[in-house]
Amino acid sequence: MHEWSQEHRMVRDAVRRFVDEEVRPHREALEFGDLPPYDLLRRLFATFGMDVMAGEQFDRRIEREKAAAAGEPPAPGEDEGGGGLGAMFLIPVIELCRCSPGMVTALGVSAGLTAAAIMSRGTIAQKERWARDLLTLDKVGAWAITEPDSGSDAFGQMRSTARRDGDEYVLNGSKTFITNGPHADTVVFICKLDEDNPPEERRVLSFVLERGLPGFERSGPLRKMGLHSSPTGQLFLTDVRVGRDRLLGETEEAPGGGRESAKATFTTERTGVAAMALGIVDRCLELCVDYARERVQFGRPIGEYQLVQLKLAKMAVARFNLENMVFRQIGMAEAGEAMGLAEASACKLYAAGAAVEVALEAVQLFGGNGYMAEYEVEQLARDAKVLQIYGGTDEIQVSQIARSLLAGA
Repeated sequence: MHEWSQEHRMVRDAVRRFVDEEVRPHREALEFGDLPPYDLLRRLFATFGMDVMAGEQFDRRIEREKAAAAGEPPAPGEDEGGGGLGAMFLIPVIELCRCSPGMVTALGVSAGLTAAAIMSRGTIAQKERWARDLLTLDKVGAWAITEPDSGSDAFGQMRSTARRDGDEYVLNGSKTFITNGPHADTVVFICKLDEDNPPEERRVLSFVLERGLPGFERSGPLRKMGLHSSPTGQLFLTDVRVGRDRLLGETEEAPGGGRESAKATFTTERTGVAAMALGIVDRCLELCVDYARERVQFGRPIGEYQLVQLKLAKMAVARFNLENMVFRQIGMAEAGEAMGLAEASACKLYAAGAAVEVALEAVQLFGGNGYMAEYEVEQLARDAKVLQIYGGTDEIQVSQIARSLLAGA
């Protein structure tokens, strides 16, 4: 695939109208009024039937899994589909990021990362119990791995524990920078098994927690530089007692001691950054072109000055590159493939850097106006920066890419 089809353009235009009519009027409240994004996201899902489609796809997948467990052949024509991010998912991501990238982060962590963790590791009963409501946005989800002292060393510095107590587990620990944390109904909590071996060798387990469990507390939304429309919080667990039914897969045995499933979730998160960056860059370029035509300095529109033209040209190049990355993802999804961790890291590294560079140049082009909160480029510049931090910093992406090259992968 190397260009948007007519169908894709029609969907894009419809989603853009929805964003302009239903989301953009709430931009101030999302940015400065602590308006949670979930009702707006549910309205998006309902308007385009995304909730119904997600539920139907889930039901078909569960029926296939039940048939496979019973030793029955899959129904004819019932294919799960591609292994990556398809156009009909990425288009809303791009369009939302032209206005409110934080909404995409909130959506992606809930219906993406949290649901994906349960769908990839959970039993059929666990998927039915928790995943369907996350995929349809009936429930809000959070994926909790980061801790106050862990930073990029998520596993090495992990202090949260699960201690066996008869047929149950007792969970203790804290998590920070958790997207949707203040509002989540369902939380995938990642911790280490409290066992008799060095901490770095202990198995990593994932538990599904729900709002209201005794000993499970959370902070209110944390103040941060950008992504104000994506609530971020802290989680605190003090002797939270859970049954084995909340342990994903209901087993302590998992590939790589439980670390591999978390890494697979990182791959999904990193892959989605290209579409987010494309939305930010596309909107910045659109705003800058309009401003360069209208803004007059020294008797001429600033678009007539070569330095301004250079900025616009570089923004356009970044947009082309990001669009091609997104086309590659769509093509892989249609072929039933998905990016490996190294390619996803390369994708995130370039996309995040391009979004930050373009957004900061947009602020520069707008001059003093660009530094003021009433202009969109100020918000987009703040929002873009986190793409170089969450899901693994730029430095972690470089390390992952280099290790893969040196290993001959």
